[in-house]
Amino acid sequence: MTATWPLGLYTALVLVLACAMLAASYVLGQRHRELSTDKPYEAGAAPTGGAQLRFSVGFYVIAVAFVVFDLEAVFLFAWAVAASELGWPGYVAAMSFIGTLVCALLYLWRRHALDWGPSARHTAAETI
Repeated sequence: MTATWPLGLYTALVLVLACAMLAASYVLGQRHRELSTDKPYEAGAAPTGGAQLRFSVGFYVIAVAFVVFDLEAVFLFAWAVAASELGWPGYVAAMSFIGTLVCALLYLWRRHALDWGPSARHTAAETI
């Protein structure tokens, strides 16, 4: 119990500071309602169309694949930093991880989830 009191004190101070900043913003902030206040602003460009755009499912498939293969690089970098301490068991684990990701890439390739050009044989809706 004696070793955890600094963590509790730090948590309490962070909460007090966050509440104080929110209260100061509420008290000192401006309150005005103008016509332009409720309009969306995007880097100086006037908004066009509605905010509810419908994207093809293929965009989400590509986004998820990007996240998976981007995190792969993070995990493999961490493995590369500690490779000498991990030894052969770490090497086997990394190779099985890479093998799993190669299988995922082959699956995406066979499902034509990566075909986005005009010569794509399947539509994005069929990649699900």
